[in-house]
Amino acid sequence: MPMTRVKADISAIPAPAGDGTHFTVRPLTQATWPDFAALVERHKGVWGGCWCLAFHAEGKEPGPHRKAQKQQRVQAGTAHAALVFNGAQCVGWCQFGPPEELPRIKHLRVYTQGQGEPPDWRITCFFVDKDHRGQGVAATALTGALDQIARLGGGRVESYPEDTTGRQVSAGFLYNSRLALFEAHGFERERRLGKH
Repeated sequence: MPMTRVKADISAIPAPAGDGTHFTVRPLTQATWPDFAALVERHKGVWGGCWCLAFHAEGKEPGPHRKAQKQQRVQAGTAHAALVFNGAQCVGWCQFGPPEELPRIKHLRVYTQGQGEPPDWRITCFFVDKDHRGQGVAATALTGALDQIARLGGGRVESYPEDTTGRQVSAGFLYNSRLALFEAHGFERERRLGKH
């Protein structure tokens, strides 16, 4: 999927108001693993059984072992995400981590051609329960991820959202959300990596 690289220094990012006020955010940990797993299982593994591993070193290795791989990462502290809850139910997430934790990104060849100093953190994917799309879950997840990043030491954050200006794109295909969402959170567009 096409994307644009955006970056921000989280010390300068204002918290947007008015999005997802009825949601709560918790980090992905061993304690919240069952909630995360329940959401993934409700959606048949998410994107063909990804289990939110595509940007980790495991990449897109198919197979039934992916759930166990993700759970092992959570237990080891090498998988980070801001989980969004509607009451007791997990309804979405925003995955983030340092580049060594999330080494795989789309359009990597183009990315590395113009890469300067690597970021401290990457935001690589979002997922929102199909029954909660269009309700501010992604905005809440991004705010939660940035808050968790700040608590973990902060620094430069980059992501690769899609510019949907002037065209319709199904929310189910926006694995890294929309450029406008990131700009609303204080990110600045750095360069284009794909068509959009």
